[in-house]
Amino acid sequence: MAESSKKRRISHANTNNGSQTSSSIANMLTGRQSDGNGEDGRYVEGSIVRIIMKNFLTYDYSVVYPGPNLNMIVGANGTGKSSIVCAICLGLAGKTAILGRGDKVGLYVKRGCHKGLIEIELYKRNGENLVINREIHVENNQSLWMLNGRHCNQKTVEEEVKALRIQVSNLCQFLPQEKVGEFAKMSKIELLEATEKSVGPPEMYEYHCELKNFRNRERELENVVKEKASFLEKAKQRHERNKHDVNRYYEKKRHLDVIELLEKKKPWVEYETTRKELEGVKKERDEAKKQLSALKQAQAPMRRKIQQIENQLNPTEAQIKAKTAAIKEASLKCKQKQDQLDRKNKEIEDIKQTQRLKQMEEEDHQKRIGNTRRTIEDLKAELAKVGDQPDVTPRINAVNVELRRIQMERAKIEGEKSDLRREKDNICAESKMLEKKLKDMNNMMNAKEEKLRGRHRDTHTALQWLRQNRQLFHGNVHEPMMLVINVRDHSFAKYVENHISFHDLRAFVFQRKDDMEKFMTEVRDRLNLKVNSISAPEESCSKKQPSRNIESLRRFGFFTYLREMFDAPDEVMSYLCQQYRVHDVPVGNEQTKAMIRTVIEEPYLKVLYTSEERYTLKRSFYSNKISTSNSAVHPSQYLTITVDAEEKRQLEQRMKACESKLRDIDERMKALQKEATALDRRDNELLAEKKQLSELKGKKRQLEQKISTKQDSLRQMEQNVIDMQKIEEETKEKIAAVNSQKVTIVTAFMAQMKLRAKLIMEKVYLALETAGLTAEKTKLENDCREGASELKTTEQKCGRLEQRKVQLTEQCKGLLKRAKSICRMQPDESLPEDLRNAFSKLPDTLDEIDAMLNEERSRAECFTGLSENVVEEYNRREQEIKHLEKELEDKSEALNTYRQNISEAKERWLNPLKQLVEQINNKFSAFFRSMQCAGEVDLHSENEEEYDKYGIRIRVKFHSSTQLHELTAHHQSGGERSVSTMLYLMALQELNRCPFRVVDEINQGMDPVNERRVFDIVVRTACKETTSQYFFITPKLLQNLQYAEEMTVLCVHNGAHMLPPNQWNEKAFIRQCLQRKARA
Repeated sequence: MAESSKKRRISHANTNNGSQTSSSIANMLTGRQSDGNGEDGRYVEGSIVRIIMKNFLTYDYSVVYPGPNLNMIVGANGTGKSSIVCAICLGLAGKTAILGRGDKVGLYVKRGCHKGLIEIELYKRNGENLVINREIHVENNQSLWMLNGRHCNQKTVEEEVKALRIQVSNLCQFLPQEKVGEFAKMSKIELLEATEKSVGPPEMYEYHCELKNFRNRERELENVVKEKASFLEKAKQRHERNKHDVNRYYEKKRHLDVIELLEKKKPWVEYETTRKELEGVKKERDEAKKQLSALKQAQAPMRRKIQQIENQLNPTEAQIKAKTAAIKEASLKCKQKQDQLDRKNKEIEDIKQTQRLKQMEEEDHQKRIGNTRRTIEDLKAELAKVGDQPDVTPRINAVNVELRRIQMERAKIEGEKSDLRREKDNICAESKMLEKKLKDMNNMMNAKEEKLRGRHRDTHTALQWLRQNRQLFHGNVHEPMMLVINVRDHSFAKYVENHISFHDLRAFVFQRKDDMEKFMTEVRDRLNLKVNSISAPEESCSKKQPSRNIESLRRFGFFTYLREMFDAPDEVMSYLCQQYRVHDVPVGNEQTKAMIRTVIEEPYLKVLYTSEERYTLKRSFYSNKISTSNSAVHPSQYLTITVDAEEKRQLEQRMKACESKLRDIDERMKALQKEATALDRRDNELLAEKKQLSELKGKKRQLEQKISTKQDSLRQMEQNVIDMQKIEEETKEKIAAVNSQKVTIVTAFMAQMKLRAKLIMEKVYLALETAGLTAEKTKLENDCREGASELKTTEQKCGRLEQRKVQLTEQCKGLLKRAKSICRMQPDESLPEDLRNAFSKLPDTLDEIDAMLNEERSRAECFTGLSENVVEEYNRREQEIKHLEKELEDKSEALNTYRQNISEAKERWLNPLKQLVEQINNKFSAFFRSMQCAGEVDLHSENEEEYDKYGIRIRVKFHSSTQLHELTAHHQSGGERSVSTMLYLMALQELNRCPFRVVDEINQGMDPVNERRVFDIVVRTACKETTSQYFFITPKLLQNLQYAEEMTVLCVHNGAHMLPPNQWNEKAFIRQCLQRKARA
């Protein structure tokens, strides 16, 4: 409703019983008379008697008086029918999420008002009716509650509503317009719970919850018992294994005790063995000492004689050493003099060699002079021959001209090649730029596809199938609209996306209907994919003209029509023009929003956009007045990624043009290269010819220069002749001087040789004397060598025995100390009697003890991994097993008790539930049979013991050729789901457990036949005296429907020409209607 036409209105002003008035209107219009009895007695406990709305959604102020049975609320779209549903929900402490509209309660207050009011009066059979008052404040989204005139909190209201069995959150009782589709989406489990709450006894749902809790506890106990039993079994197995380990432990301990005794006796045996060995060593040492003393007395005289000879040898040996040193020094001086003589001989040889070199040099010099003279003669002869050749200068000039021409042509070719290379580089750069732009565009298309896959995977799968099978179709087939629509500016995307529904954005568009049918058969039926498809209009609407030129609307801030904001294929644009009239939807800016009151008065405008809002205009057929509704323009999610198809096509054409140019350039470059190769070949030929001519021309000049050079060289060589006679005289003088030095050196050498010979003779005399003394000494030593060898052997034996005696003494002390330490005895304590007795039973030798020790250790080592903890663990586990057995017994008893409780609770819940479901099924099946269809309701459970898996299954069949199928959100059409939902609610209606039911616009998707049948069922069922109150909201009705006296028709009107409540005359209105009917 436009703001200019806001007026206060009341559904029935100044009447105490609005429902009676409505019924009387219906009766008078149909020619029936009311029986005049009051209707209060027909209200069910908790039924709605009165609803007051103030500043709530579309209402300034309105009072509604529903009847006790069927209340049919009729009115055009936007008049405020669903506002009554919202008032019932929010007035009874329902959540905003139930309505599926705004999430904040402040949004339900009429625009421009600071607060709104809802008041609902509920019928109570005994006592005063319950009046609930809710005042909603926009500023903080808070509500003030009153109950029968007293302030209270929301919790108190919820408890009162619950006590009357009102459940606005239960879709089986309260089905608002935005939640109609969710009824079919409910799972079987959710439907069972909703049905239990709606029509079951109060305790049924409690029993169900109790059963589920019992079953959960039973599972826990079963798991506990199973775990306890398993743990007990494992503990017993470990205990049995430990018992064997304990026996092995004691056997090992016996072996360890024997090992301990053997280890205690072994040091005592070792001590005794060592002590006996020490006594034997002492005796042997004493005998060796006596033998050594006798040997020393027998060899004393010979040793004194040997000592005298050694005293005579020492001075003689010292003199021999001195003579040897002097001989060595004299020999060194002789060698030095010999080296000096060798050097002088070498010097004489060097002088002679120098003379020979000079002589050879002079011979070579004379040869060079002769060679030079012959060369000059040869050059003069050749020069005489060259003088007879013709002049080659004209030919050289002609070759130079040809070479310059070739150079110019080559430069021209190189210039052209350079230009082609630059052009090729530019084209390659342009090609790379175009390729990058195309790649970016393709990436944007991929990003669009990723968004599509994330939002609707089935559509993306169908898209892949289409791309692989496009050859199956005869006409044009376009991918989902969101992929082929390209907005011309990012800021335009939000308008296009808000105007076109997502179902159509993800739809495939077909030029031919037979192609669409083939596609849906393959994709939906065979691949079981949920996709949308659209057939474009047979006659294209893509070029359809708007009702007004955009120039006439620019004064209001409109700058374009929606169609001009995006590009799309012709079939897609044709469909959008026909279905969404994008060619006739103007888009404006902030100026448009500021002038909105003036804009909405303009003719031909039905939908328009400002910068942030969408406005929908409806013109009354009767009064020509305009009502508007507006909504926010949400940000774009899918179309912000834009790819200009025309730009992409132009880029691809430019890419092809670049590739063609590159091929032409490559061909031209090859031709130029061939020309350059030919020129190079000709250039080389001319250069070779020029070189040959130049050499011929310059040969005479070269010969003259060579002759002159050779003559200069000859004069120079003739001047540099060597004087050999002078060189021979100088050589003789140098050799004489060196020979004089050699005489002096030879004299000194001979003197040193004589001194050396004298020293050698003196050394020989001393050596002869030393040899005599040494021979005498050797004879004496040989005589006493046998006695000395025996003496030395005896001395060594005495030393070894003494050392062994000391070692054995220390070893005995250590062994005794160690033996007493191992046996834990004091140093002065003797061996205890018990140890003596134990030792007497063991072997007495070390070998036997070691053998027995090894045997006992081997046996003990066979018992690995055993310790005292094994025995402790064995005793502890024995106690633990007894405790576990007691726990298992207790848990098993508790489990049996729980199972008994579950069995009793199951009987209390399941039997009444089966009866309830059977009653619902009978009603539901009867309703479907009356419509020549089939339907059934049953209690479904895969496992009887899983109480949280129980559910109600609805199965329906609308065609005789099909089988019964479960009601789901996908299998049936929208109309079939609406019929099934309505009939199920009607089946619940007669069970009369809840005070009222609300169903909002459920007949929108039905075909006329089913709508008429359902309406008849609703009237028959909801108008029975045994049923509760029923609200049926619809924007339209078929003609010639059957009505009942018990139903109440509430007509909702909205417009600028509505009569104020105080001017409404109900009787006059009825009278005029009857008069028109009589005239007709």
